[in-house]
Amino acid sequence: MTEKAEPTLFEWAGGAEALERLTETFYGHVKKDDLIGPLFAHMDPSHPAYVAMWLGEVFGGPDRYTRERGGYPHMLSQHLGKGITEPQRRRWVSLLLDAADEVGLPDDPEFRAAFVGYIEWGTRLALANSQPGATPPPKAPVPRWGWGVAPPYQP
Repeated sequence: MTEKAEPTLFEWAGGAEALERLTETFYGHVKKDDLIGPLFAHMDPSHPAYVAMWLGEVFGGPDRYTRERGGYPHMLSQHLGKGITEPQRRRWVSLLLDAADEVGLPDDPEFRAAFVGYIEWGTRLALANSQPGATPPPKAPVPRWGWGVAPPYQP
């Protein structure tokens, strides 16, 4: 008897299409937000697609962000010197979680715990790395986020 392979978070979320819907919806809200909208006032129109690629790679999908955008060093470069505040970080998280509900990402506790775990971890790093004088490591792999201690229930 062969054991069924555990799906990646990328697969469980619905793949690239689901993450693209998420980031398109999310950045639509970001642009209208008084607290974080100004940070994205001059956002590249492709920015939502790039963030979807990043999330896809982090959650176990294809390594497109690394191959097409430069991986971690490029992501880091997008945050250096931005001076993100804690209220801005929290609003970013809140709007992303609202968008996840709006586009119908899976809402089972296991997926959402893993999803929120990465979003908290990643945004706290972005906050720290954006501060004046921050000296984060210039090179690192793209993180690969998994289920943690509670894999999805599959009867």
